[in-house]
Amino acid sequence: MSEKQPHILVSAADVSERVIVCGEPNRVNRIAAHLSEPQLLADNREYRVMKGQYNGVTITLCSTGIGAPSAMIALEELHQCGVRQMVRVGSAGALQPEIELGELVIAEAAVRDEGGSKAYVDAAYPAVGDRELTQALVQYCRDAGVPHHCGVVRSHDSFYTDDEARLCDYWHGKGVLGADMETAALMTLGRLRGMAVAAVLTNVVRYQQDVKAGVADYVAADEAMAEGEARAIRAALAALTR
Repeated sequence: MSEKQPHILVSAADVSERVIVCGEPNRVNRIAAHLSEPQLLADNREYRVMKGQYNGVTITLCSTGIGAPSAMIALEELHQCGVRQMVRVGSAGALQPEIELGELVIAEAAVRDEGGSKAYVDAAYPAVGDRELTQALVQYCRDAGVPHHCGVVRSHDSFYTDDEARLCDYWHGKGVLGADMETAALMTLGRLRGMAVAAVLTNVVRYQQDVKAGVADYVAADEAMAEGEARAIRAALAALTR
């Protein structure tokens, strides 16, 4: 399709087949710092879109805002533009005590505890990452000596629910590594649309740490978490250009 998409405000002519998505618009700028010839394509609502070169490969970047609905809008419109491979570079709160601040969580699959993807397909349908992209993330971390954890994450719609502590304890007991708000929806919809989707998340809240305190630390650019984000970015770029 040649016309501009209604929310991300780019067309197929602007976008490459390989894209990194993230929630925060300013994270797009931090990812773009790893690219040569970065170019701003559009900045509308929660969607900031840029592109640049990495090892001779064109990579598109797009923020999605917070939560499944806006992330799925981005995926749908990027798919219409011809995107075939997508890596989410995001953040998560740990659900296991051994995951330190700034360490990476590579999502092999996700608990669909959000409502957005259920608008597309029954909850019994699994949210599973693309095997090759996920393995490429793991291989980068192994080769680079980056501390990382692989397994299942949980995606949800709010961390301010009245029974949040009980929910975290429950999923902790099931061995779930961490919680975010977008991975399950992106993996589910990506699978339905024939796109390869993977996710690498930086831990920004220790298990049983107060969420507000943890997020405040991240906003303040704590050194460990900033380095974790940079490692996640490098892992995503390596996976997309493998």
